[in-house]
Amino acid sequence: MTAIREVIDVDCTPDEVYAYVTDPSHLPEWQLSAISAEQLDEGPLHAGSRVRVTRRIGNRQIPMTVQFDELDPPHSWDLHGIDGPVRPRTHGEIEPLDDGRRSRVTIDIDFEGHGLGKVLLPLVVRPQVRKELPRDEQLLKDRLERTTD
Repeated sequence: MTAIREVIDVDCTPDEVYAYVTDPSHLPEWQLSAISAEQLDEGPLHAGSRVRVTRRIGNRQIPMTVQFDELDPPHSWDLHGIDGPVRPRTHGEIEPLDDGRRSRVTIDIDFEGHGLGKVLLPLVVRPQVRKELPRDEQLLKDRLERTTD
């Protein structure tokens, strides 16, 4: 199964997009399934930083921890789940448009299932993410463009 990919153009600079999208406190604002997100490590985000995210998957609230593997401001970020039944592997990329006045945001996400997660992935998680990711990116665009008006 290949990763789920969505792309959207945003009327903000790559720096603005990157700062917002990699700030865990903003996650519930633009991701429909995210109920809460809390950085577990002190200081600024860095490779190795962990974030506890509680998501609604189907009718359940499932906590999981993700860890940033790479942060390359304002170009890209990589993270992966380190616990929970459903562990995402996410790559985000921000490409400058119009001499850096706008941005193209690409998000690729795939999953690894553990225990109950192996059943949830094909039945609930992948269909939910395929439906939600385009809406999440639209929410991201709306939030970012509203804050810069």
